[in-house]
Amino acid sequence: MDSGVVPDTIVALATAPGFGAIALVRLSGSDALRIAGELTGDPQVATAAWAERTSRLRTLSRPGSGETLDRALVTVYRAPASYTGEDMVEISTHGGHSIPGNVVAACIALGARKARRGEFTERAYLNGKLDLTQAEAVADLVAARSEKGRTVALHQLERGLGARIAALREDVVGLAALLVQHIDFPEEDDAPTPLDAIAERAANVARDMGVILATAPSGELLREGAVTVLAGRPNSGKSSLFNALVGQERAIVTDVPGTTRDAIEAVVEVDGFPFRLVDTAGLRGDAGTVERLGIEVARRYLAGADVVLYCREAGRAAAGKGEEEFLASVGSPVIVVRTKWDLAGPGKAPWDGEVAVSVESGEGLAKLRGMLRALVFQGIVENRDEVPVVTNRRQAELLRVARAEVEAFAEALSAEIPPEVASAHLKSAESALEEILGVIAPDDVLDRVFRDFCIGK
Repeated sequence: MDSGVVPDTIVALATAPGFGAIALVRLSGSDALRIAGELTGDPQVATAAWAERTSRLRTLSRPGSGETLDRALVTVYRAPASYTGEDMVEISTHGGHSIPGNVVAACIALGARKARRGEFTERAYLNGKLDLTQAEAVADLVAARSEKGRTVALHQLERGLGARIAALREDVVGLAALLVQHIDFPEEDDAPTPLDAIAERAANVARDMGVILATAPSGELLREGAVTVLAGRPNSGKSSLFNALVGQERAIVTDVPGTTRDAIEAVVEVDGFPFRLVDTAGLRGDAGTVERLGIEVARRYLAGADVVLYCREAGRAAAGKGEEEFLASVGSPVIVVRTKWDLAGPGKAPWDGEVAVSVESGEGLAKLRGMLRALVFQGIVENRDEVPVVTNRRQAELLRVARAEVEAFAEALSAEIPPEVASAHLKSAESALEEILGVIAPDDVLDRVFRDFCIGK
């Protein structure tokens, strides 16, 4: 934030509107303490007599009429020791629609304005309290659909990714320093680092970037859940498996082929990771009109699947030509599931590459869950939190640019391109890494980052 510019004061409800025990109203900005003092009728709010981070019960009154709005807990945070880095007040009112809405209106009447989406976190970023990866982690934490999504977001909020990107930036700056030494001081007693050694070091930096970048596909799926489509012939046990994975009966299960005529969705957590399960209509060629529509829906889901569970009941032989052609046409990874394994009989074994499952006994379900987790979230599972996770497209695209520029630099030195020319690649890589952190961030980038936040965060 530019020095000398006094930011206006913003206010917003920081909890979801509706019926609840407590609602939280946030104020932040240069007039936050003054507004809170007038709202409570307590001039100590704006003085050192009110200890920082201390909550006190106060009566809130409507400006002008003095009508009592609520009895609420008021907590003061003075700059820079606050979430936003500005003077900040949090008011815990009773819940519902009327009371917190009236408190927000009273703050606006006293000089605040309604906050934009994500503006509190944006001010925290602008005031140097967070880098841009941490700001994005705040949104990820609020929107987390799974235990792993929550832990990854918390790691990012603690600057897990930001610290690693900052270290990579230092590596790039170090490469540039070695190159400057080689260009400007070639005749010094201490010989500069040979160009081939600089190229090798650059290749190592690019590999380090690649390790982090490998988490990007899994990281993006943490946000929405991996689309997992259950497919197969009618009456192949898809719906029963769907219900077993969901943990409740969502799909209709009968012995009549073609019962499922539309797609049924559910978001579930599998070993801490989010999956969007989709139960689809059975695939066959002699379906009726309504069922054919369901099959078309199934094929559309299959086209966008992250993983497919192809169900084949235990009593059937290995895949025929039609099934082989279908499986070959699916662009996503496929796990072939032998369902109804309790009916297979003693001594039977699934074909290689298949997993046998019985929803009646529970046999094979744990193995299937483990296969799903390892297949879809491999980039995260293998690293075991040792490597920070790239969680969105912006971060991934910029990291790809940085890696490509460092690789191009190494290749340029190996091709004996003049070092002065090759160094342009390092500057581009440094700029990309700085944009990930938000050291440089155009307004349109900030708009994209914060527009998906909730108001009050």
